[in-house]
Amino acid sequence: MSSDITTVVKNYIETWNIQDADKRRAVIEERFTENVEYVDNNVQIEGRAALDAYIAETQQQLGGAVFALSGEVSTHHNLARFTWQVGPAGGDPIVIGYDFAAIQDGRVRRLYGFFS
Repeated sequence: MSSDITTVVKNYIETWNIQDADKRRAVIEERFTENVEYVDNNVQIEGRAALDAYIAETQQQLGGAVFALSGEVSTHHNLARFTWQVGPAGGDPIVIGYDFAAIQDGRVRRLYGFFS
């Protein structure tokens, strides 16, 4: 189970790097439940469309920065805890954060993000 959840988390991080809007929407349909809940320091949203809009807005604000996992993914039951970073490709991170995710049927159902 933990390797499946780790794959879900890796796919989640990858979603933040998809610049093509049509491809990102299609991937969000695959990787997130219809009623996904997402909360971080800046926003509290529900649903795939709201998540897609937030990712697009964040990408625009960060101007081509790349999201990446930083460290191992801790899992138990249907939960994951992981650290990530975002910054210029090959450069130092401009933001580091950690997230907690609840996975349902192989998709992200809830995600709570914190920025360091």
